[in-house]
Amino acid sequence: MTIAREIIYYLLFIYWLLLLGRLVIELVRTFAREWRPTGASVVVIETVFTTTDPPIKALRRILPPIPLGPVRLDLSLMITMIVVLIAMSLVAP
Repeated sequence: MTIAREIIYYLLFIYWLLLLGRLVIELVRTFAREWRPTGASVVVIETVFTTTDPPIKALRRILPPIPLGPVRLDLSLMITMIVVLIAMSLVAP
């Protein structure tokens, strides 16, 4: 049982790193609107978004972005990161 818990923990950790990468990519896209990825970075970014999209899109349907004047605050990525961290602490070996 310990090996299964360790495998689940490391898979959750890798997923948390992908979520952190998505956060960085979205921040770069927000502050550098003219930036377009090229080469191998396109493959990496597509992998990150494809892997992290399903839970984030599901949360966006339940909790839509909150309008704050001219901007909208999307909490789905932060909530997903918190849920993954809680799951990691529950299965920690």
